[in-house]
Amino acid sequence: MLPFFGKAHVAYIPNGHIVGLSKVPRVIDAFARRLQVQERLTNEIRDCIQHTLNPKGVAVVIECKHLCMAMRGVQKQNSVTTTSAFTGEFMTNDKTRSEFLRLITASLD
Repeated sequence: MLPFFGKAHVAYIPNGHIVGLSKVPRVIDAFARRLQVQERLTNEIRDCIQHTLNPKGVAVVIECKHLCMAMRGVQKQNSVTTTSAFTGEFMTNDKTRSEFLRLITASLD
């Protein structure tokens, strides 16, 4: 077991209920501190926000470097694994999903 680390991009469309900005990183940290795999982490963050706030949609994209890839086996130092999970408007509305993906792509440059 080796750690992985990276960035989590989270968005939600409020449905009458919002939270302070510090609450989203707290949700991410709470799930990330567990013995975890990236795919499950992505889905747990999405599900927690969806069930707690009941928003119109949730989007989560996580980009990570895995030390098991960098240190052992194939030893690919700059490899990044990306996972995503969507609900509601982010799944059904291509324009909404595209805007979110464009915004997080712009933050990488």
